[in-house]
Amino acid sequence: MPRDSTDTPPDDASPDEQDHAPRRRREKKKLLAAAVRSLMELRRHGDMTRAEVQMAARSVGVHERTVWRRLEKAQASGSADLPERPRFTITVDLRIKLAYHHGNIKAVHLELLDEADDERDVPSLSTLHRAVKRDLPKGDLAGLRAGIPASRAHDPHLRRPPTCRNEEWEGDHKQVPVLVWADGRLVKPWVTWFCDCHTGMIMGWAVTPHYPHRASILAALRSCILTDEVHGPAGGLPRRIRIDRGKDFLSRAVSEAMGTFSVQVDVLPPYTPHLKGSIENLNRAATSMFFSTLPRYTKSQKLDAKRRVGDKDPALAFEAFVERLATWVRTRNAEHRMQGYGNVTPLESWLDDDTPLRVPPLEDLHVFLLEEERSTRVIHGHGIRWQNRDYVGAWMTGRTGTPVRIRYQPHHPRTIEVFDAHTDQHLGTAHLADEASEEEIRAVYEARDERVRRLRRDLTEAQRVRRRRFQAVTQAEPARTTGTMTRSQAAAELALTRRSRAKDDGVPAGYMPRRVTPGARWAIPRPAGTEEENTTP
Repeated sequence: MPRDSTDTPPDDASPDEQDHAPRRRREKKKLLAAAVRSLMELRRHGDMTRAEVQMAARSVGVHERTVWRRLEKAQASGSADLPERPRFTITVDLRIKLAYHHGNIKAVHLELLDEADDERDVPSLSTLHRAVKRDLPKGDLAGLRAGIPASRAHDPHLRRPPTCRNEEWEGDHKQVPVLVWADGRLVKPWVTWFCDCHTGMIMGWAVTPHYPHRASILAALRSCILTDEVHGPAGGLPRRIRIDRGKDFLSRAVSEAMGTFSVQVDVLPPYTPHLKGSIENLNRAATSMFFSTLPRYTKSQKLDAKRRVGDKDPALAFEAFVERLATWVRTRNAEHRMQGYGNVTPLESWLDDDTPLRVPPLEDLHVFLLEEERSTRVIHGHGIRWQNRDYVGAWMTGRTGTPVRIRYQPHHPRTIEVFDAHTDQHLGTAHLADEASEEEIRAVYEARDERVRRLRRDLTEAQRVRRRRFQAVTQAEPARTTGTMTRSQAAAELALTRRSRAKDDGVPAGYMPRRVTPGARWAIPRPAGTEEENTTP
């Protein structure tokens, strides 16, 4: 008698056919349920014949008797769908066990076997694997194994609706995974940049050899806003900027600068990179397209446990790295076509948008993108005294005694901008009067580094002497230190330690002299063995 289902793949079937077999069986069940549902409707009206049953069987690909049996079951139950068989499901207790074992299904199965009175009541390991795969989404299983950040990788993130240029910017710091030479040391520089979310344009950037600071952001913002030949054609002020909770981005200088220009700053919650996807995509694109092609890339392929490809290659100088970065930014803005933006370059998308730009006056940029000193200074005969330094300028001639305010770029104390304290008029730029040469500054840094190295050697040697080593054990027993010492050696070392202590003028150890004069009624003990005794009867 023929089988009801003929979709079981033969032994010599290809792997693709074997993989598609379960899907075909599910589709056949759905088609059979639909055919039985139609036959039930015909039987209800008295129009069903054997010809309709045979035609349904041929269409679905099953035997005629299978259709008759399903039809009788459907008439008895009132539904064309087969009732689901009882199966093992994942409960809340099992989710907690999975979280306790960090998603290890084998460990959960062993725990279930230990807790059960009868092993036959526990599902098999393969059944538990199927239940986890069927009942738990991938995001939940990843969260039980590695935590909530891992589960977020399986969440869909919607794209923001298209706007216009300069409507939304996003900014971030990015540590470059490349070693470059800066001031005689190998460092990994940081890039601070902003991008336009609508066009994908890199608006501006700034590079620092060390961790970025307020000056990095102010310099990057200045290059974003300017529209001259060096920084243009993209520029102007945005409507809003999305940033993370970095200390530099939330500094007073940046807040004042953006607030003065009526720019809304949206501070995102921590650990939510998906809320600023444009700048995160830029960071990934820069790593895969540009940083990975440079020498001394720190994430190159490993040759063994320690060595990587290109570890011995000569590193770029800081100036050469900045020059290559500028070239890559220009190339990406002008030539790289992005599929998500209509297969056009960022520059084409920017130029096609006719939204008017909001460009502030240059003097406003000069003022509000600098840090302001709160206190008022006075121009003296030696110039302006600020942070124990003297600043002078040719325009100070004839202005001795004038109260002024200064603005400066953080971490760049060579020049300051001076403004009248009453009218806020820009008077000029003042330069550091007595600036040390590069050789003198390098000598100071080398002396500091040598002192740090000497202290590190001393501390390391002291830690080595202080460290106690213990014997290895193969069974449970108290910890014992390595090495042996005789009683005579211990007594000699203790005696040496006691002699090295400061003498206490021959006073016996443990003796504490009186600090007050005893009264007449005090009973003072006398030393043992004295001949003076009270003979009064």
